[in-house]
Amino acid sequence: MELAHAWYPALFTTGLIAGFVDAIAGGGGLLTVPVLFATGLPVSVALGTNKFQSSCGTALATAQYARSGLIDLKSTWKGIITTGVGAALGTYTVAHIHPDIIRPLVPVLLFGIACYTWLRPNLGKVSRPARMNPTAFALGFGLALGFYDGFFGPGTGAFWALACVAIAGLDLLRATAFTKAMNLTSNLVSLAVFVGLGKVDWSIALTMAGGDRFSAGPWVPDQPYEVAFDSSVHFSFAWWSCWPVGPPGRVG
Repeated sequence: MELAHAWYPALFTTGLIAGFVDAIAGGGGLLTVPVLFATGLPVSVALGTNKFQSSCGTALATAQYARSGLIDLKSTWKGIITTGVGAALGTYTVAHIHPDIIRPLVPVLLFGIACYTWLRPNLGKVSRPARMNPTAFALGFGLALGFYDGFFGPGTGAFWALACVAIAGLDLLRATAFTKAMNLTSNLVSLAVFVGLGKVDWSIALTMAGGDRFSAGPWVPDQPYEVAFDSSVHFSFAWWSCWPVGPPGRVG
């Protein structure tokens, strides 16, 4: 479809802001997906286009965390495999089923996370004993959140970070680094499926990725991570809750 030229500055700016949010603690998709829906793109094309922009920004941010020594392949490879499998299944499913059934649940889940972080002010400041075996954690959350990211996506980073802190016992710094590795996996796998199905609008994807490039990845934030995560969750919840609940785009 042909998009009015006036959309492109807005898309570039959206990518810029989303890249900044993603680099802190995740949640950029909560900004980009509603904007892409607003352009009138078919739902599957909007999600596929978002995956390209998100993959670019997440790759840059993940590289920075890896260079800082915060991502250990030995502790992430199981999650990478299960997340990749879940993302492939979720993406294949969304190409054939309309995802509107999940959209109303996103603000509810984010509200729950916001309340949990508010009630636990020390959340993520220090590591804690894990509440689940690492293999079971990778299998369960990898498949579930990988599927969700492939099927819809917004909020995945926040869900991963909370799971890593509350269940795996990681401090928020390492939880965020683990989240980056999982997000990058699901983004790349999902993008590959969308590309194979021809569900990416490349002019829009490259425009948003250009904005994302300026803000995602050049740094690992030095502010307290509990503040960064909490701010990202609350802002994302407010944005998504204010977006119209009606059908976001055409099916296809």
